[in-house]
Amino acid sequence: MKSLHPNNLHNSDYNFTVLKEKYPKIGKFVLEKFGKETIEFSDPVAVKEFNKALLLAYYNIKYWEFPDTNLCPPVPGRVDYIHYLADLLGNEKNVKVLDIGTGASCIYPLLGNAVYNWNFIGTDIDADSLKIAQKNIDNNNLGNSIELRFQKDETNILKGLLQPNDSFTAMMCNPPFYKSEEEARGANRRKSRNLGNNAVRNFAGNSNELWYVGGEKAFLHTYLYESSLYPKASKWFTSLVSKKENIKSLENSSKKLGVTEFKVISMNQGNKVTRIACWRF
Repeated sequence: MKSLHPNNLHNSDYNFTVLKEKYPKIGKFVLEKFGKETIEFSDPVAVKEFNKALLLAYYNIKYWEFPDTNLCPPVPGRVDYIHYLADLLGNEKNVKVLDIGTGASCIYPLLGNAVYNWNFIGTDIDADSLKIAQKNIDNNNLGNSIELRFQKDETNILKGLLQPNDSFTAMMCNPPFYKSEEEARGANRRKSRNLGNNAVRNFAGNSNELWYVGGEKAFLHTYLYESSLYPKASKWFTSLVSKKENIKSLENSSKKLGVTEFKVISMNQGNKVTRIACWRF
């Protein structure tokens, strides 16, 4: 994936010699295609073990467990957001980030702490996911660097969650893409077919990870509106945006809500372009 951020450790071909040495369990999933070692990326078990191997070999994250029903985030793409966020923050010291929707994998806090030694508060509307995320934190001895908070009202993002003395350097978010379970299932079926896999549900993910009433656009506008209620809570508010058309809508609304700076960072990951919307008051 040569189009990742210049600081991303996964810009060149994966070194399976290193991965097998650091994480021997990956060995049974490695196969050869076109003269190169790889894994079967349509096999969710292989993909999960592969990402565990990357986390251990390159980030010294020794424990990373969560149910197969939860999303398995691809490490190279997730750490890209971290690197671009670091560019945005520049020379900021003592960085503290709010990760909205941290999930059971707790991937952004784990990576952000490993790469830049940032402190995090991770939030989620799923209490079970937070319990699993806490195990990932505790088993990597990161209790002093990563804290979790439960959002009781799933219609809110920041309301009811932020405390009066909260002060963040940045907020980050990977929002749900789909409007409904049916839309998510349809996308998963298409993705499975593209990988030559006929499994109906090859790509895991529970409800709050995959869909939100109104889809990505509704989620982003709720986040933007609620950020305007707490303009001093963070120096930057950011979010991934998968659909290009949602950027213009978000920017137009931001002007009405008093945003003083709105910028878009493009992330190129293979054939996929994802954007990070960034705003501040």
